[in-house]
Amino acid sequence: MKRHQLNGQIGTDPNFTHATHTGHAKKNAKAGALPELKLTPEEQEIFDGKKGELLQKSIKTVVAYGQLFGARNLTDLDAAPHMAMSWGSDGVEPFLKIYKQLADGGLKTYAPFTADPKPMDFENLPMSDKETEVAKKIYNRMDELEEINLKLGMLKDAWSCACYLPQMGNTPKFGDMLAWSESSAINFSNSALGARTNRNSMGIDMLCSILGKAPVFGLLTDKGRKAKWHIDVRLDKMPNPEMIGSAIGIKVVEDVSYITGMDKFLPGGVNEENTGYLKDLGAATASNGAVGLYHMEGVTPEALKYGKDILEDDYQTYIIDEIELKRIYATYPNLWKEQEGTPERVYLGCPHMSYGQMVDWSNLIIGAMEKAGKTKVAIPTYFFGYHKVAEDYEKRNPELAKKIKSYGISIPKNCPMMWCSTPVSGAERIATNSNKTRVYTTARFFFDDALTHLIVNGELPPMA
Repeated sequence: MKRHQLNGQIGTDPNFTHATHTGHAKKNAKAGALPELKLTPEEQEIFDGKKGELLQKSIKTVVAYGQLFGARNLTDLDAAPHMAMSWGSDGVEPFLKIYKQLADGGLKTYAPFTADPKPMDFENLPMSDKETEVAKKIYNRMDELEEINLKLGMLKDAWSCACYLPQMGNTPKFGDMLAWSESSAINFSNSALGARTNRNSMGIDMLCSILGKAPVFGLLTDKGRKAKWHIDVRLDKMPNPEMIGSAIGIKVVEDVSYITGMDKFLPGGVNEENTGYLKDLGAATASNGAVGLYHMEGVTPEALKYGKDILEDDYQTYIIDEIELKRIYATYPNLWKEQEGTPERVYLGCPHMSYGQMVDWSNLIIGAMEKAGKTKVAIPTYFFGYHKVAEDYEKRNPELAKKIKSYGISIPKNCPMMWCSTPVSGAERIATNSNKTRVYTTARFFFDDALTHLIVNGELPPMA
């Protein structure tokens, strides 16, 4: 009898047993007295309550958090904050209460911030009356969350997990210190940009951003950014980013890795052409494992600067070849209730699509549609992306965008993962190109050629 659940659990590590999810490996944790965290005179005044009770509570929480991970001091934050909590519901009421106290006290983040996408976009992702009713009941405090966020300093309508894309504008520079909480954004900023942030929890991200300070440990330190794994990629063609990211995340869990053998596929360092690829690779390492940082030889900034010197002396090696990728793919479960059913929707983009990905997927679908002589997609299909990325895509490619729209494809700006997590929507058979969506929901992952065939023909191609 086929099973459609992982012993009743969804997700890589639902019990949080294998990783701290901070980028600071649990296996290195040692029991004992908490270290002293030295404060500057200004920080000490806040700690002593001389700047008010709200700031005092904030810094005491952040200091205690830092001490748990061995931090000896705080650092000033750069660039701008990014928050993971983007859904207003009764389930996050404790956070809403704390954030409201901060807002009512007149406090703001050290710079205007961005946040993950909202769970809903009823206009561009049409749902049944039942789905809409259920979603509104679950996310019943969205207006409250948005009002509080704006008071605390959020940029209006700046909801996207890919905040680092140029169209959104929250793009840190090399060496910037951050206190972010969205796993895929953390991974991209650390890896592709060379900024520095730990994998912070919700709440800690906001308190750090109110203070403009974060405790220094883990991925904020030179030592914490050294690679414990050498990922030796032995492939003749560019791998699917989701697959290689998945393999790395499952193997290293949350350790830092140094990837070789990929520079021949990604020449020229990090650029607009490969941003989407690196984004998806990193998101898969961060969700299939809990990776906050990877280095890629000849591509990412710290790998370009330090080369193999960034490897720890006692590093381990993991070889990725075609056989290993096939082995990883074979482990993916089918969590659909009706396992042999035809997919009901296709979700492309989690994290949110980049400009280049919108263009690439448009060309792929248009080519297949024209070859098949079709004028409408055979199955509802969605490009998930930040609205300003969509506007840029439409402005620079008007004919492409017009044709995609005429096929019936829309561009929602919400989070597909959260939609898939609602009771009614979660029962649908969703096909996706996102390993992150696959890990956290019942959606199934398929390669681009299979998804293209599905979009055009309304059925999956024969499986090999």
